[in-house]
Amino acid sequence: MEIDRVRLGEFLLRRREALQPEDVGLGRGQRRRTTGLRREEVAVLSHMSTDYYARLERGTGPHPSEQMIASIAQGLHLTPDERDHLFRLAGHHPPVRGVSSDYIGPGMLRIFDRLQDTPAEIVTELGETLRQTPLGVALTGDTTHFTGSSRSIGYRWFTDPSSRALYAPDEHPFLSRLWVSSLRDIAARRGRSSRAGHLADELLERSEEFRTLWELHEVGIRPRETKRFVHGELGALELSCQTLIDPDQSHALLVYTASPGSEGYEKLQLLSVIGASSLR
Repeated sequence: MEIDRVRLGEFLLRRREALQPEDVGLGRGQRRRTTGLRREEVAVLSHMSTDYYARLERGTGPHPSEQMIASIAQGLHLTPDERDHLFRLAGHHPPVRGVSSDYIGPGMLRIFDRLQDTPAEIVTELGETLRQTPLGVALTGDTTHFTGSSRSIGYRWFTDPSSRALYAPDEHPFLSRLWVSSLRDIAARRGRSSRAGHLADELLERSEEFRTLWELHEVGIRPRETKRFVHGELGALELSCQTLIDPDQSHALLVYTASPGSEGYEKLQLLSVIGASSLR
């Protein structure tokens, strides 16, 4: 496929003009005259330089890689159909759609962008973190940087003992059963050749604890609404976890809250100070 620079630039321009700062979690500011987003704002959302993005929009840029196009599609909050069109204009075949995709739907992104003062994260069905709010990072650490099988929190749970330190020790047996039950269910639905199936095979080889629990054939164990963390600076932290599911992408938005006046609520206020300090 060949790149269509003219139509690519036109499409990027129209999609940028159609977005308002509030749509992507940005402040409007004063004396704003631009229709839609500014180029520099799209560049930041897409994790690239303003000059690179501007050249693409003007139709004078290089042939962007698939990774660059995927970043722009996510930054512009494109729908799956719009994303696929963008890939074709850039001379690439669109990604195969399916439940294993890391592409976050625009509806879920709009909700996520409005939660910047709350611990929240978007995860795949295998527990792979795709996005975290600043307070989400302050709560659990940055869990978006893992690669390969280690992207899955369940995989890390059985292969990296340090991953358990974030959770109350008396919760560990239940969480072990939860991860195994969840993976068994996903592997059965997706098939042994799926990512879930391969993950199960890896863990059966690497973890005796996983093998023991796998042989119990437990399914249907559900997460508890109350999560009990052990934070490095705040100590024991008990939070409620509300979950929003995107069935098309099999992604979950996890939002951590606490009742006003509770100890957890007070510690969340302290967490916001810790989170702000870490960004300076």
